[in-house]
Amino acid sequence: MAKSKTWEVTDDFWSRVEPLIPVRERVVDQLYARKAGGGRKPKDPRLVFEGIVYVLRTGCQWKALPTERYGSASAIHARFLEWEKAGVFEALWQSGLAEYDEFEGIAWRWKSIDGAMMKVKASLAQQSVGPNPTDRKKKGEQAPFAGGRKWRPVVARRDRS
Repeated sequence: MAKSKTWEVTDDFWSRVEPLIPVRERVVDQLYARKAGGGRKPKDPRLVFEGIVYVLRTGCQWKALPTERYGSASAIHARFLEWEKAGVFEALWQSGLAEYDEFEGIAWRWKSIDGAMMKVKASLAQQSVGPNPTDRKKKGEQAPFAGGRKWRPVVARRDRS
């Protein structure tokens, strides 16, 4: 039996994801610029989801999606944003947590928060450190230049005659 790639969506997994995907419906009263049926057909939701999983699993950029398999990367990304706004991925996460809790049980007492997930206020750190080194007004206390004279900006020459 051949091992499937980590971004390929199995039939079993798709059967769990498919009910969460919003159905695209045409608004009846809206005036459209083109006739019904004009333009390209929308991409298969399973193929779009597989493209999203491909980006998440490989870490590639959206524009690096294999065009021969998934088609336009911008179309996949647009659908990702649409589904994210509709709450598909949050619902998928919640259902996955509930399913895992049912099988294994999650020890909620032992959960912890990763510091990378919290916003750290820079102002709190600044109180103990002080102002930025470039803003500490120490330029006047520096040693004189090697030539012995302080640097002055170029100004118009005075008339020496």
